Amino acid sequence: MTKLLLRALAGETLPVPPIWMMRQAGRYLPEYRATRAKAGDFLSLCYTPELAAEVTLQPIRRFGFDAAILFADILLVPQALGAELWFEAGEGPRLSTIRSRADLEALKPADAIHDHLAPVYETVRILSHELPRETALIGFAGAPWTVATYMIAGRGTPDQGPAHALMAENRPLFEALLDRITEATIEYLSQQVEAGAECVKLFDSWAGSLKGDDFTRYAVAPTKRIISELKARHPGLPVIAFPREAGEAYIGFAKATGADCVALDNSVSPEWAAQNVQKDGCVQGNLDPRLMVTGGEELVRETRRVVEAFRNGPHIFNLGHGITPDADPDNVQLMVDTVRGR
Repeated sequence: MTKLLLRALAGETLPVPPIWMMRQAGRYLPEYRATRAKAGDFLSLCYTPELAAEVTLQPIRRFGFDAAILFADILLVPQALGAELWFEAGEGPRLSTIRSRADLEALKPADAIHDHLAPVYETVRILSHELPRETALIGFAGAPWTVATYMIAGRGTPDQGPAHALMAENRPLFEALLDRITEATIEYLSQQVEAGAECVKLFDSWAGSLKGDDFTRYAVAPTKRIISELKARHPGLPVIAFPREAGEAYIGFAKATGADCVALDNSVSPEWAAQNVQKDGCVQGNLDPRLMVTGGEELVRETRRVVEAFRNGPHIFNLGHGITPDADPDNVQLMVDTVRGR
């Protein structure tokens, strides 16, 4: 029998939507924290296939989600291109910056990333053999704009200001960087599929800071290019796109990019999205991640609301963004039980 997630991505309306969660392998789980301690640091966890596979499998064992998503990080691609990457304790990732043509030219070509990323592909191969037969395997990458914001600023920023500044000051350099990231992302995702990923997701976490023509040029166009090339190489490959906080620009995003499913953040209501976005195909989302912390009757009520809003079309149940480290695993179980009508 075809896996539930793949059926939804193919446009089928199911009586119970398939479920998974963004960041479902993570710090809210004690077993993840134990494996992370064994790895020593975050990057070692990403690059040790047996441990990366283990943390990917943990939420599947605990909650029986309908999909597992590869455990990795969107900043592995910049590192594979030659950027320095490290993590500051309590502050998050840091990168060497791309601010000049010389910085860009020091990066590797897009097709030279595979040796560095070989452990990630091995993690996918392990998972393709170890996941339950009914569980789909999702590969992923950061979308070019979002990855570029980190490569330009050297870190996450509240408003992606450095990337917007480079775009304004030196658009040819900005676009050349975006092209390099786009090409590398195609290569990276294609290799994940070769290794066993059954669908892939593009995370454009900072898409919402792009407006008007910039959204079309730097969120829509690179996503379209990636999806088109992946589908040419891997006919029938389903792709989920997540232009977070796109707002009204969610409308028509699937048609404009070729995505099989549009993931939705929780700044839009499920009722609005059902009317305006789901009419073009599968949607994913969009329960408020805060409810994984607070739980209770509000969690049950809002979970049912999301399911009800999207019940007349293809839907994958998920959060509107990643689960946070302070979430309670018991609340995740309550959400799963509510979706499945237990």
